[in-house]
Amino acid sequence: MDVATANAKISLRNDYSEGAHPRLLQALAVASAEINRGYGLDVHSERAAALIRDRLGRDADVHFLAGGTQTNLVALAAFLRPHEAVIAPASGHIATHETGAIEASGHKVLTVATADGKLSPELILPCLDGHRSEHMVKPRLVYISNTTEWGTVYSAAELQALGGFCRDRGLLLYIDGARLASALTTEGNDVDLALLAGQADAFYIGGTKNGALLGEALVIVNPGLRTDFRHVIKQRGAMLAKGMVVGAQFEALFEDGLYFVLATHANVMAQRLRDILQKAGVPLAVDSPSNQLFPVLPDAVVAQLQQWVEFETWERRGDGTTVIRLMTSWATPESAIEAFASVVSMLQVRLSTATATPTVEGL
Repeated sequence: MDVATANAKISLRNDYSEGAHPRLLQALAVASAEINRGYGLDVHSERAAALIRDRLGRDADVHFLAGGTQTNLVALAAFLRPHEAVIAPASGHIATHETGAIEASGHKVLTVATADGKLSPELILPCLDGHRSEHMVKPRLVYISNTTEWGTVYSAAELQALGGFCRDRGLLLYIDGARLASALTTEGNDVDLALLAGQADAFYIGGTKNGALLGEALVIVNPGLRTDFRHVIKQRGAMLAKGMVVGAQFEALFEDGLYFVLATHANVMAQRLRDILQKAGVPLAVDSPSNQLFPVLPDAVVAQLQQWVEFETWERRGDGTTVIRLMTSWATPESAIEAFASVVSMLQVRLSTATATPTVEGL
């Protein structure tokens, strides 16, 4: 590819701009031609929920909502009493990119600095120790993301340690799964949905960022959190009259494993990007095995790269370098990776600076 004459920029900005996978659009067309029950009680939503429960290997309530912020807001508002708070990584989505939605529901988000976006019992303990009386909010729920906002992934041992810690301390464990598909299909991953359900009280399976037109599947494992949850969905304005719009898509995603196929493709494309960056000597801010990569580049190179590639600027370090985010998706073609390699070659990216580990919190 001649990048100098390309008609469009290489799209590596996010994993939700390409619309929906054709099979999901077909499933929507089929469901749309039928007469369906409303409010998530249609046959497609019920079958999708059953398929997910089969993956869990246990009973659970499954609710389909439109988006990630909405899912987090509805879930945490329902799970917490008025004086209870959430513990989250400082880079966690609810702390950085949801416009204070959780706080707007009356629940404080207590943030913890981390090196890679992941929480551990050792990091949570000081927060618990600092909130011991009725004069302070009471930590009640631990929020994590998998993958994290820095593309890192929890191992089975890490999740089991967190789950055991939360149970011992009377805390709820909630997992934001906007990019859960990527986490479950990374090379070397030893976590599946069944293990996740064994440790978390609730989590959601992201569809919007893995081939769906929209939609997330909230899984409530803890029976104590299920009572009247549909009332909360309705009260928060999150209950779709045409619930089949989300249910039919998750039915298509889980009936034969398409959900995992799409995420695997995104991860494979990201690995090829990683190889290109490593060959060019470009350091990464964190060791991310998922579909999110965070190269550290000189500011001048970032400005040049923006002529050819769409990406997010993540962290300006103030030392002449910037961390950017490159992201692949279920729809990233091999031609985009080849074009990116051509751009890197053209720019002759060779870095001898930016070797220090960057700060990855407080974005």
